[in-house]
Amino acid sequence: MTIKSSISLTDEQHAFVRDLVDAGRFSSVSAVLQQGVDLLKQKMLDDDLQRRALQALLEQRSAGRFVTAAEMDRSVAAMIAAKRRAHAVQN
Repeated sequence: MTIKSSISLTDEQHAFVRDLVDAGRFSSVSAVLQQGVDLLKQKMLDDDLQRRALQALLEQRSAGRFVTAAEMDRSVAAMIAAKRRAHAVQN
């Protein structure tokens, strides 16, 4: 179902939309605005998904063992050394 709605655009927005329609990229002003709303909806869903994933990761990390910066440095150095050995890379 399609619902008609009255909207207001700035002169710049209207010119941009008209250019898209005139260039044949969209069939109408409504088509441009519908695409814009769909993109905004998808962006908001993606942002929400990323926020929830980050929250889950932070909760998982905060529930785990604390690793000091020195421990992390040693761990990273060991991983780099192992990769260099595995690929026969000289220091």
